[in-house]
Amino acid sequence: MNKSLDEDEQRKLAEALQRHEEIVIASGNALPPPAYGGLCDIDVQGHMPVKQRARLTPLQVLEKLYMLLKGLLRARLITFSDSPWASPIVIVLKKNGIDIRLCIDYKRVNAVTTIMEYAMPLVDDLLTDMETCLCSLDAPSGFWAVMMTERARKVSAFVCTLGNFEWRWMPFGLKNAPMIYQRMMDNAL
Repeated sequence: MNKSLDEDEQRKLAEALQRHEEIVIASGNALPPPAYGGLCDIDVQGHMPVKQRARLTPLQVLEKLYMLLKGLLRARLITFSDSPWASPIVIVLKKNGIDIRLCIDYKRVNAVTTIMEYAMPLVDDLLTDMETCLCSLDAPSGFWAVMMTERARKVSAFVCTLGNFEWRWMPFGLKNAPMIYQRMMDNAL
């Protein structure tokens, strides 16, 4: 808890966190609200499914991976999969050296994905337009606000030593994810 809060404030904060525990998945990360109007589809132009084997997961991170997957399942971000597609996971330690980040190696999926045409803004143009005004907003786990089509869910499937899963909400690592997210942000503004 935050040490600058008095006992009553800490109690109220703990109660609020308990009331909304279904949106907290791990390490204090909260789910973003769903973005209506944003939808992720993955067009692989009828390409045969790419199914890869799971990579070895070091024993020292296996329990952390289990807890992370359990949280993602409970939050309904992922589900068990019977998809013919499967990309392997890559475990990355976060900066704190304790927590893990679940990454998926979508290289082979991205190689057969049709690129989405959407003009991403240039940073220089954005800075020029803002002149003397700058506001920085963080949207952690923002991609998870974007729903996926049934086809995209199957193509997004991943495999690890604990099983096969597929995303229900857009993960990072997919070729078109930045463009889809940017379009959603542009539409929101």
